[in-house]
Amino acid sequence: MRYFRLLALPTLGLLLAAAVVLLATEWAVAQASHRASDIAYVPTSAPDFDTNHHRLDVYEPKKELSTLRPVVLFIHGGSWNSGSKDDFIYKAIGRRLAKQGFVGVVISYRLSPQALVPQQADDCARALAWTVTNIKEYGGDPARIVLMGHSAGGGLAALLATGSDTLLAKHGLPPSAVHAVLLDDPAGLDMLDYLTKMQYAGDAQYLVPFTKDRAVWRQSSALYHVRAGAPPYSIYIGGDTYPSISSSGERFRQRLKQLGQEPKYTVLPGKKHVGMVTQLHWSSSLLYKELHRLAE
Repeated sequence: MRYFRLLALPTLGLLLAAAVVLLATEWAVAQASHRASDIAYVPTSAPDFDTNHHRLDVYEPKKELSTLRPVVLFIHGGSWNSGSKDDFIYKAIGRRLAKQGFVGVVISYRLSPQALVPQQADDCARALAWTVTNIKEYGGDPARIVLMGHSAGGGLAALLATGSDTLLAKHGLPPSAVHAVLLDDPAGLDMLDYLTKMQYAGDAQYLVPFTKDRAVWRQSSALYHVRAGAPPYSIYIGGDTYPSISSSGERFRQRLKQLGQEPKYTVLPGKKHVGMVTQLHWSSSLLYKELHRLAE
């Protein structure tokens, strides 16, 4: 037993050293930005205002510019029932967006079972409306908002940028409110197909946020709403992600192609689903380079 305890000491030391390096890195990155936190994007007097989830953080570079900066609005994933702008990885992404020269907007939204996916999409539309109206105060350009989401957040982002004004018009936004879209291993692009087949263990869990109503499955799937005039899309898929994400991403790609708006479509070899978001911890990630291209 003493032998095994001794073996564990170097491992513990390495973990502590890694934690120190990680915290030091985050502190250094944070110095380049200012975070305005817990901003309510829904009026606090609204009957459905949720004080925990109707909030967003704005990450603004400290270095002043004479011109407005491009904006990235990031929507987190979490199977529609978990996740928050306050999670470590999403705070890290906000800081890195600012370091890259963007004004980063990282949002929370209501989660299942409290809210169904159509309500979550509506929350995201309200956050976008707040951003369009207020982002100039933080040095951001409301005409250059790049929408980005991972996993469930990718599916929600796609619903906001279909070229149809059904969701956005409710909050006074035109179909062109979004300048461009980056989907990072998006989930939920075609839940009508996914929930009809129910091919995988655990699929029944998605009948909570999407209900058992096929009409809701279709309503909540961007594939069936995308129209000509949608903003430019860039789609990144993990080479080792879930088969359902690969297949629905390809169908979404083909639908945009049919509309004459073929997206940039990139498969990152060896990347699993979670790795597609954790890679954003590194400022050298290809996704940041792509955000710069989309913001032009």
